[in-house]
Amino acid sequence: MKIRLLRLVLLLTAGYLPALAQLTPRNILLSKYDLEAVEASLKGPGEWHPYPQTRQEWEKQGDPASLDSIVAAGEAAMQQPVPAVSAALLLDFVRSGDRTRHAGASFGRRNNLMNLVLAESVEGKGRFMDAIVDYVWAICEETYWGVPAHLSVQKAKNGLPDTEDPTVDLFGAETAAVLALTDYFLGEKLDQVSPLLRRRMYVETNNKIFNALEKPDRYSWLSKKNQVNNWNPWIVSNLVTTALLLEKDAKKRAGYVYQYMGFLDLYLNSLGEDGGCDEGPSYWFAAGASAYDVLELLESATSGKVNVYDHALIRNMAAYVYKVHIAGDYFVNFADADPKLKPDGLMLYRFGKAVDDPALQRFGGWAYRQFGAMVGGTGFHRPRRINNLLSVKTLQTANLPDFTPVRDAWLPDIEVMTARAGNGLYLASHAGHNAESHNHNDVGDFIVYADGEPVIIDAGRGNYTARTFSSQRYNLWFTQSQYHNLPIVNGNGQPAGKNARAKDVKYNLSGNRSTLAMDLTPAFVPEAGVVSWKRQVTLDRAKGHVEVDEDYALKQQPDSLQQVFMTVCEADIREPGKIVLTTSGKKRVQVTYDAKRWSAATDFPSTEGMEYSSFKTKWDGRPVQRIILRSKTRPAKGKHRFVISKL
Repeated sequence: MKIRLLRLVLLLTAGYLPALAQLTPRNILLSKYDLEAVEASLKGPGEWHPYPQTRQEWEKQGDPASLDSIVAAGEAAMQQPVPAVSAALLLDFVRSGDRTRHAGASFGRRNNLMNLVLAESVEGKGRFMDAIVDYVWAICEETYWGVPAHLSVQKAKNGLPDTEDPTVDLFGAETAAVLALTDYFLGEKLDQVSPLLRRRMYVETNNKIFNALEKPDRYSWLSKKNQVNNWNPWIVSNLVTTALLLEKDAKKRAGYVYQYMGFLDLYLNSLGEDGGCDEGPSYWFAAGASAYDVLELLESATSGKVNVYDHALIRNMAAYVYKVHIAGDYFVNFADADPKLKPDGLMLYRFGKAVDDPALQRFGGWAYRQFGAMVGGTGFHRPRRINNLLSVKTLQTANLPDFTPVRDAWLPDIEVMTARAGNGLYLASHAGHNAESHNHNDVGDFIVYADGEPVIIDAGRGNYTARTFSSQRYNLWFTQSQYHNLPIVNGNGQPAGKNARAKDVKYNLSGNRSTLAMDLTPAFVPEAGVVSWKRQVTLDRAKGHVEVDEDYALKQQPDSLQQVFMTVCEADIREPGKIVLTTSGKKRVQVTYDAKRWSAATDFPSTEGMEYSSFKTKWDGRPVQRIILRSKTRPAKGKHRFVISKL
C-alpha cells in the first residue's frame, strides 16, 4: 500500500511515469465472488426477465418512435432473401485476402434475424415467424459462426472450418447471443412451429461455443501471461448473455457465468490503473464498453448482488472515453483507432449512472442529442442496443447539464496526454511502445486540431485484409512511422516490438503549459545512428500555439534527416519557413520552421488496393497528405523547434 501511495504521489507531483501498463492480478470479480456466491445470487432460468416479451411490456418501457423503427426494420428484413454463405465464400479470404464479401453475407444473416426477432416481439402478430425460422435454420446449418480470417486458431489453420475442431471468435460469440435472444423473445412461438428449433439452437451453441471453451489456453484473448485486448470483453459480453438466456440447467448456467467472470478479469488485469485503452476510443466501444455490458448483465441477473462499479479501475475505464474526445465525432485516434465515430450516448449515460460519474452521464446525454439512439438489431453488441431501447425515456427526462469538454488529461499507464486551449487548439500526444494492441510504429506521435477540425493528424488504419494482421503488417504505409508526425533519420523509421519505446517520459501541467517530454532513442533502429533523441510537445495557452521541440545527437552526420507532418488540409508550402494549412471549414493554421535549415515538400500516400481504399472516404473525402521537411545542413547534433498556430 505504501509503494502504491508513493507511486501516486510521484505521478501527481513530478508527472514522472515509473512503468508502462502491465498485467496486474487484481481479479476484481473472482477475488470478491466465489462460485457458490454467484450460484446463490443468480436468478434462476426463466426467472430473469431483462427485456420486454410482449407488446404491452414494450409499449410501457420503450419509446414509441424507436418501436416503430424496430417494426420497420423487421419489414425490410423480411423482404430480403437469406444471404448465401458458401464454401467458396469462406475460401475467398485465403484466395484473395478480402474480408468484406464473407462478412457481408454472414453479418447480414445475423442483422436480419435480429431485426425480425425484435419486430415480432414488439408487434406480436406472428407475421415475421416464417422468415425467422428460415434464418435460425440457416445459421444453425453453418459449420462455423465466425469469419474465415479467424480460422487460424483451429489446427487445420485457414481455409474451411473443421467440424471436429470448433473454435470461438468475436462473431461466433455474437451469433450465439443472437440465437439466445431469439430463444428468449420467441421461444414459445418457435415451439409452436417445431420443438426441434430451440433444441437445435442449444445443441449448436453447446458444440460451437460452450464446449469449444473447455480448453481456454488455446485462445490468445484468454491469455494469463500476456495482455488481452477488446476481443476479451466483447466475446465475454456475448458469452454471459448466451449462458444466462439459453442454458436451462441452473448449475451449468452458474458455472458458465462464473467461468466467464474469470475471463473478464483477464482483461481488467491487462489495464493500467488509469483505465486507458491503448487501442483507442473506437475500440473502447468494443472493450471498456463491453466490459460494462458484462457488469450490467451480472448486476441485473443477480438483483445487484454482483456489483463492482465502485472499484477505481472501473471508474477510470469509464472516464477514458470522454478524456480523449476532441469535438463532434472526432476522437484521439492513435494506432488502428478510427478518427471519427458516433458515440453511443444511451450506453454512456447508463455507464455514467452505474459508476456515479456525472461527467460521463452528461457526455452520454450530449452524444444522444448529437447522434441519436443506437437501437435495434443491426450492428454488434445487440444486448446493449436492446438496453438502449429501454433507456430512451429515462434519458429524455433526465434534464442533464451540458457536457464540459476535458481541458487536460494524462493517462500515465498508456502514456497519452490531451490538452485544449481557449483559442480552439487541441493537442494530443503519446509515448508508449511499438507492441501495443493494434499497434502502429508511432512512438512520440502527436495530433493537432483547430476549432474541432483536423490539422495535423494520425491517418488511422486502412481496410482489414489478410495482410493487416500478418507478417506483412508493417509493409502497409499507414502502420509505418514514416507516415506519422515523426522524424526519419538516415531513411529509417521505427521498428515494431516492445523494445522500440520511449523512455524518461514526463508529463507536466504547469500554469498555461501542458507538456509531454520523452526520450525517443530506444525507438530508433541501430542503422539510424541515433545516440540521443529527445522530443517535447507543448500546448502553450498564453502564446496560443503548439511547440514541438527536439534535441538530438547522432553518431555522425546523417545522409538524410527529415521531419514528417501528416494532414488532410490544403497545404501551401510556397513560402519558406511557413506551411499554411487550410481546413475544410476554411480555418487557417500555420506550421513555422527555420527556412535556413529545412526545405518542404509534399506527397500523397496511395489509396489504391484493398488495404487503402477506405482513405478515399475516411476523412470526409479529403486526401491524406504527407508534408516532409528535409534538413539542408544535416548536422550530427542539434536542436530545433516547430510551432503550430492559428492564423
